[in-house]
Amino acid sequence: MAKETQLERLLERYPVLNACREEIVKAYEILKETYEKKGMLLVCGNGGSGADSEHIVGELMKEFAIKRPLPAEMKEKLNRVSPEYGALLGEHLQGSLPAIPLTGNIALSTAFANDAVPELVFAQQVYGYGNENSALLGISTSGNSKNVIYAIETAKAKGMATIGLVGESGGKMKDLCDVCICVPATSTPDIQELHLPVYHALCRMIEEVFFG
Repeated sequence: MAKETQLERLLERYPVLNACREEIVKAYEILKETYEKKGMLLVCGNGGSGADSEHIVGELMKEFAIKRPLPAEMKEKLNRVSPEYGALLGEHLQGSLPAIPLTGNIALSTAFANDAVPELVFAQQVYGYGNENSALLGISTSGNSKNVIYAIETAKAKGMATIGLVGESGGKMKDLCDVCICVPATSTPDIQELHLPVYHALCRMIEEVFFG
């Protein structure tokens, strides 16, 4: 399905998200430009939003709704490198949209939290991974999560594009991000229930561009 079809499908199933239409399109454009520049997406959040961060990366790094076979050239390279395993690798590896959840990497996260300032654990990873070709997606139901805000500020200093996924009020992230999707809900569970269809739609829209 084309971008417009995916967007209309989302808004038909969740009419309340019509309020976010413009921001969803802008977020899509940032993601598209990021991957056109061969950049990567960094994603962070806390609690359920941390789980959403992992979920998003899972949808981007492997096939989501359509097949992503490797190009013939890469299959040939794998066969040359490994006559024994090249066919297996070429047949089962999948096209990927590079993305990293900043919620994992336990050794780094706990060491940094222990040795430095715990609230900067996402910001430290943004500083290490990020560059002007990449983007950061910060998720916070309140829009005020300090560790997410620190990560966004660091990303902006690195020249990265920033996307926020928050609740209705937007919090501090509303004015801080390049684009902030403020879903129309106020309680944490309701906000998170609307975040999922938004990021699923974005992942499908981007997948269609690069693998459709």
